[in-house]
Amino acid sequence: MLTNPDCITPFNHDDPALVAEADGLLDRAFGIGRRTKTSYRLREGERPVEGLSFGLYVDDDTTGPTLRAVISFWHLRVGKQGHQAIMLGPIAVEPHLQGTGLGATLMRHSLKQATRLDHELVILVGDEPYYAPFGFSQVPDGRLILPGPVDPERLLFCELRPGAFDDVSGLVLSPSRFRHASI
Repeated sequence: MLTNPDCITPFNHDDPALVAEADGLLDRAFGIGRRTKTSYRLREGERPVEGLSFGLYVDDDTTGPTLRAVISFWHLRVGKQGHQAIMLGPIAVEPHLQGTGLGATLMRHSLKQATRLDHELVILVGDEPYYAPFGFSQVPDGRLILPGPVDPERLLFCELRPGAFDDVSGLVLSPSRFRHASI
């Protein structure tokens, strides 16, 4: 199990070669159908949160350090009040390395960094049994609405500041779509 955070480096979304490498990893982990999901629609045309994208490299002694896991976060606005939140995802680990602790290492590192950067609320679509140990809980039924199909049991939140989710409800949008929405 890998637990050394020294292998984690900031991910540069402006580097086309690195983005292509990460897209290949994401395709292997989730398949190409991943691009049709609602969470991907929320990210379209947006920039990731500055300082919250990371790649995890593993040196396998034959090819040198190789990108084996990635994580990114994206800005969101929620409800008429435009409450700020960030969306975690995607987080992906090479399929043959899943279950080795790479994803957990990235989760701990990135959530700690999000807290340091004063983010208060994280939303994601994922499996609660995996994300619960990191502080995620299922969103109460009907409290958040995503602009597309989502299994409500997979809609999760994590408060990085206690009480951050107390008054948050409504439609979840990307910042650019929030500016143009009539909510």
